[in-house]
Amino acid sequence: MNGNNVGDSSNPQLRIRSIDRNSVDFVLSNTQLSVANSLRRTMIAEVPTMAIDLVQFIDNTSVLADEFLAHRLGLVPLVSHNVDKFKYTRDCTCAEYCKDCSVEFTLHVKCTEPGTRVVYSTELISSNKDVVPVTEGDDKGVILLKLRKGQEINLHCVAKKGVAKEHAKWSPCAAVGFEYDPHNNLRHLDYWYEKSIKDEWPLSKNAEEETENDPDAPFDYKAEPTTFYFNVETVGSLDPQAVVLKATRVLQEKLGALQLALDEDQNTDANTNMDDAEPWV
Repeated sequence: MNGNNVGDSSNPQLRIRSIDRNSVDFVLSNTQLSVANSLRRTMIAEVPTMAIDLVQFIDNTSVLADEFLAHRLGLVPLVSHNVDKFKYTRDCTCAEYCKDCSVEFTLHVKCTEPGTRVVYSTELISSNKDVVPVTEGDDKGVILLKLRKGQEINLHCVAKKGVAKEHAKWSPCAAVGFEYDPHNNLRHLDYWYEKSIKDEWPLSKNAEEETENDPDAPFDYKAEPTTFYFNVETVGSLDPQAVVLKATRVLQEKLGALQLALDEDQNTDANTNMDDAEPWV
C-alpha cells in the first residue's frame, strides 16, 4: 500500500483491473517510484514500432503541400505485431532500404467524378501483408486528404522500424495514465484551492484502492510510495499487453548492459591494480 516503508521491492506484483483491444488498466505494487516511472517512460518512448519515414512524391495536384502530406503519412499508425522481425536501418547491411528493414507503400488516386473524393489510409498498398494501416471494424482508417475532380495524388512511401525517442510517430501509446498515492498521504502534491481541497480536487477511482491517513496522526516523513496505477492506451499498432511486456524487456536489456559494463570496469580496475603492484622479490 502507499504511505508505508518500502518492503521487498525485488518482488513486484502486477494486477490487471481491465483490458480490451486498445487499453489496459493495471496496478503495479511492491516496487519503487523510480522503477514504475522507468516503465512508464519506456512504454512511451522505447518500444519499437513501424512508421512511414520516407515519402517520394511522383504527382501531387491536391491542395495540400508535399511536406504537409508527408507529415500526415508519418503519423498514420501501422500494425506492428511482427516488428521484431525487422532490423533497424542502422543495423542493416543494405544501401538504403530493403525487405529486412523496411516496408514499401504506394498510393495512387485520381478524382474523376464531380464532387469530393476522400482518400483514406487504407488505400495505401503495402508490400508486406503484416504491416498495414491500423483499422477497427469497417473503419476506412485515417483521412489523408480530399481531392476534387481532376486532382491526383501519386506517391511512394517507405516504413521503417524506430522508437519514439527518435520521433513521436513511432510511439505505440496514445497516452499513459500514471498515478500513486491518490489521497496525497505522502504530501508530494501541494494543491491550489480557494475554499475546499476535497470539493475542488475530486479523488480518482484509484482512491478506492487505499485508505486516507488520519490528518491528526504524526506524519511519517520516511514513507515511500509502493503502489502505482497505470492506464495504457495504444494507437492500435500493438496490443496493450504487448506494449507492457516489450517495455519490460527493454528495461531488462538496458539493466543487463549496465551490469556488464560495470563488471567490465571493475575487472579493468582490478587488472590495473595488479599491474601497478610491486613485483615479488
